[in-house]
Amino acid sequence: MLWLRISACLVIGGTLLWLFGFGGVSDIGQWAAAQQRDTQNALAGGLRAVRAGEPGAWLALMGLCGAYGFFHAAGPGHGKLVIGGYGAAERVTARRLSLLAVLSSLAQAATAILLVSLGAFVLGWGRTEMTDTADKVLAPASYIAIALVGLWLMVRGLRRTRGAKANTHHHHHHIDDHGHCSSCGHAHAPTPAQAAAVTSLRDAAAIIGSIAIRPCTGAVFLLILCFGLGIPWAGIAGAIVMGLGTASVTVLVALAAVGARQSVLAGWSGTGAVRAMALIEAAAGALIALIATALVLPLL
Repeated sequence: MLWLRISACLVIGGTLLWLFGFGGVSDIGQWAAAQQRDTQNALAGGLRAVRAGEPGAWLALMGLCGAYGFFHAAGPGHGKLVIGGYGAAERVTARRLSLLAVLSSLAQAATAILLVSLGAFVLGWGRTEMTDTADKVLAPASYIAIALVGLWLMVRGLRRTRGAKANTHHHHHHIDDHGHCSSCGHAHAPTPAQAAAVTSLRDAAAIIGSIAIRPCTGAVFLLILCFGLGIPWAGIAGAIVMGLGTASVTVLVALAAVGARQSVLAGWSGTGAVRAMALIEAAAGALIALIATALVLPLL
């Protein structure tokens, strides 16, 4: 298994070197931005066709929305940072992390729908107020929340390196699989499964919330246009499809993160594996917090 870990480390290291050392991030970002512009221009024609009631216009518009979401997610973004970092840091399954990625993207779409609906029908905002709120208020709030998630993971990872044993009763009573003490019959502490479930739910809520605070700018733009053209349901449906398009990329990131973690830790077990995962969690959390802080500082 040693060769597998070495190969995985070389692949991961080479990818990171290309992304951050040889301009890979910039190249991908420029390509994605160009595709977004082209798709956004095509969206205007799609909206006119939907308003005119042309056959197949709805299907064509939804296809463009999905494509826009994909290209939007292909560029640099905070969702991939959180999903990828969490997948590398935690023993989460690929299926669960993929579901988390989908829910986060759909929650972003829901935020966009809520923002534009409140702005248009309750607060009487125009396009400028809505986009300013998304870019100048919600975006910094999202980056701050992501930085806090990173710090949380870092602190938790550092605590786990201390090697505290879970479910050890301070009176040295024996605890069965249901968390009950053999001496007194009481449940003094949660079982490992119960503790993991609580942690997973808290993690999921924190991750989805930090990503969803900032709505997709493309979805906000689409909704504003659709509400103005009198076809709000087209905008709502399009925002949801954009979220699914974004999820198609974040799911790939989730699968890659889980696969990389499993490859690096293949064959490890016992205390060594626990300590390695704790160190990875701390390092991933620190990286997330650092990048999120760098993103938010120019906006403050």
